[in-house]
Amino acid sequence: MVKEMRKAICLLLLAIAAFAAAPVPRKAPEFVIHMPDGKQLLLSSYRGKTVVLALMFTTCTHCQHTAPILSDIQKDYANKGVQVLGATFDEQASAQVSQFDKLFAKGFPCGYSTNQEVLRFLQQPESDGPYVPILVFIDKTGVIRAVHMVTGSIANGDTPKGREEQDFFAKPEVTIRAELDKVLKGEKTSTSTASAAPKGPRS
Repeated sequence: MVKEMRKAICLLLLAIAAFAAAPVPRKAPEFVIHMPDGKQLLLSSYRGKTVVLALMFTTCTHCQHTAPILSDIQKDYANKGVQVLGATFDEQASAQVSQFDKLFAKGFPCGYSTNQEVLRFLQQPESDGPYVPILVFIDKTGVIRAVHMVTGSIANGDTPKGREEQDFFAKPEVTIRAELDKVLKGEKTSTSTASAAPKGPRS
């Protein structure tokens, strides 16, 4: 009986999360990345380029694995008008991002933001925090075409969305490029949407 009730509650939460998820595609709101040297990068200043925005924790092993892949993608896709940007947003991000850049995010601008600003950008409730990494694909007109992340409600992979996201992050060397190619060609993307998740990185 208890197990059935828990299952019913989980299904209800999944339904609520799907209903409340921010729609994709949608216009990307402004987002500010604070760089280690004190400068600020505005997302809007990259209008005209196709942007892959990686939202990460400096302490997340998945992010540490993904950042070098994004560095390679930046190198390979630069002549196609692609710009990879990174923003770390864990509590120690402002102090640790320089080391993170030195070790992992060597090929693209990567700074820091705050949990509140990331949630605002993703249109997530402030009481909920997403797992990381989060990858946001934005076309050259400033429209978010896809958002990929594993959320608390789909982390076990028992739902179609859960399996889709787990498959995406299982082979990021392939899937990120495939999604980026779709955005560049104006094709329909895997339009994952951000749903509520527990605080902290998935590691």
